[in-house]
Amino acid sequence: MARSKPLVSEERKYLVLTVAQAKEITHTWLEDIDLENVVKLGLPEVDDRYHVWRVPLRKEDGKTRIGEVVIDAYTTEVLAEKTTRPDMLEARLLKKDPERLQNKRRNKDPYPISTLRNTIALGDSVDLLDDMPAHSIDLIFTSPPYFNARPEYSEYEQYEQYLYKMRQVIKRCHRVLNEGRFFVMNTAPVLLRRASRNEASKRIAVPFDLHRIFTEEGYDFIDDIIWVKPEGAGWATGRGRRFAADRNPLQYKAVPVTEYLLVYRKRTDVLIDWHIRNHPDRQVVEESKVTDGYERTNIWRIQPVTNSKHPAAFPLELAEKVITYYSFKKDVVLDPFAGSGTVGAAATKLGRRFVLMDNNPAYTEIMQAAVIDWLGAEADNVLLINCTSKQPRLELFQDIVEEHGQPSAE
Repeated sequence: MARSKPLVSEERKYLVLTVAQAKEITHTWLEDIDLENVVKLGLPEVDDRYHVWRVPLRKEDGKTRIGEVVIDAYTTEVLAEKTTRPDMLEARLLKKDPERLQNKRRNKDPYPISTLRNTIALGDSVDLLDDMPAHSIDLIFTSPPYFNARPEYSEYEQYEQYLYKMRQVIKRCHRVLNEGRFFVMNTAPVLLRRASRNEASKRIAVPFDLHRIFTEEGYDFIDDIIWVKPEGAGWATGRGRRFAADRNPLQYKAVPVTEYLLVYRKRTDVLIDWHIRNHPDRQVVEESKVTDGYERTNIWRIQPVTNSKHPAAFPLELAEKVITYYSFKKDVVLDPFAGSGTVGAAATKLGRRFVLMDNNPAYTEIMQAAVIDWLGAEADNVLLINCTSKQPRLELFQDIVEEHGQPSAE
């Protein structure tokens, strides 16, 4: 009997169309890690929300689940970051404590030290991140463009386009971020103003959509820090003025004076203490300790920037706190949406290195000028990528990789 309706995989034009194909790809992967004879497959299912096939892995009894293989439905690639690691499978098959095995292995691994130097790069961060060495960044702190919050500061016609772009950046940041290190994003809901008096305005909960992307792309949620601005800062949005004028019920709208700092850690089984115990420079660890006066709660009261050349700059104090709390001295801090370079200024002040990316040449020029104040004579050693300078045009980080080799993965 002919099928009356095509399969979901056919409608989406996947390369992996059937259960049999998903099983074949999984068998090949198991053969590569020498587990094909001791692992049974459950029934593969297509997850068309994320365009992947999920194949359950079970013990030989066919009942006890020990993990899963996740296959990109468009490319047939086994997604390593979403698939259960081979060492975890072995530990579960042998009924050993996977965390103990993992930490035992980790204690023998060299501590990753990045070879990157201070860098300013002009271009789309998606392309620039693709050219970076893996595991070469110790902290990411950024404030991406607010979706349509200001007409002069948005390039996305649809919210879905904006989220797709954020996913591409977050996914690529995962590759360049060292294992178990932190990604902190400054973000906030945005207000879409009404097109006419007959239409309602709309508020989009951007942080909650970004949270879903982070967790899907291999990060663990750590904290939500609330950045509180003075009360008057929120009136610029116009929200709350109508209610303040006539006080009618149903018209109440809270004036927004907060933004989120969403804190994530690259997913790992390694405890945070491992990074502290195994850091090769004990003096750096000691000098990096946080002094008195640190923020004790997740409510941070910080004045916003009012005189920046960038339309949505965050304050230097905010960057300083994040860098102090989530990195060691001499670490490399990345901002893939660097704007006027606040993260670079804070990183330099705190004895860290920086990698700053922006697709607007006006802002990379501002950063090039500012770096002289940050570094003095050392500004001549900043690597400029695609920027106006006396240096020839460079491929991103090519000279670093050639000189030092690829940094160790873990």
